[in-house]
Amino acid sequence: VLDRLIAGLDVTARDIAGMGVGGLLMEIPTRPQPREPLPAKSQLKVGIVLLAAGRSSRMGGPNKLLALFDGKPLVRRTAERALGSKASRTVVVTGHQRERVRAALAGLDVTFADNPDFTDGLSTSLKAGIAYLPEDSAGVMIALGDMPDITSDDLDSLIDAFRKGGGNAVVRASHDGKRGNPVLLPRSLFPAIAHLEGDTGARHLVETEGLDVIDVEIGAAASVDVDTREALEGAGGVLQD
Repeated sequence: VLDRLIAGLDVTARDIAGMGVGGLLMEIPTRPQPREPLPAKSQLKVGIVLLAAGRSSRMGGPNKLLALFDGKPLVRRTAERALGSKASRTVVVTGHQRERVRAALAGLDVTFADNPDFTDGLSTSLKAGIAYLPEDSAGVMIALGDMPDITSDDLDSLIDAFRKGGGNAVVRASHDGKRGNPVLLPRSLFPAIAHLEGDTGARHLVETEGLDVIDVEIGAAASVDVDTREALEGAGGVLQD
């Protein structure tokens, strides 16, 4: 452009636009890339937010997350399976009986996010957990602490589907065509989650934001939770005081 101006030639916007065709800088081995390459789909980072702040009110007293399954607290069993997946970080949101929950997870490489407002509803735990994810996280998997049958392979199936979709879709676990848990949300939903209030999860965001939704069949594990004493004991759990 400067050469043309010095030569007294007019330079129009169309001329400048034409100079950009094909790129102004050739890619040569001796010079670093002028642009940061996008991460490969297979490298998209996914964090897991494990919700463990609830009061287990339907249990009538005991904390279901501390119930023993094969001699191990349920919350520890779930956290170990999260850690055994392809997720880059596991954040455990604590609230009710936080010290007991932390003790049950002693020695595990998890990040704790304390939620002092857990009595205000699910939205507070979602926001507390997501705040602890690295800035380069492409998505977050919301996992419930009371799903004893979810395995690391199940979690990996969701992560693989998310990466295959380029990190732009919502991925849900399903059973016989019915939606279940966990659910994996893309980073584009994080700002909307930050504005949730009360006992509201991200389900309505999935339905209103117009994002693609990928359902991944993982079997009965997607729908098995232990909200009641009967359900927990039927799944093989033993409640503790």
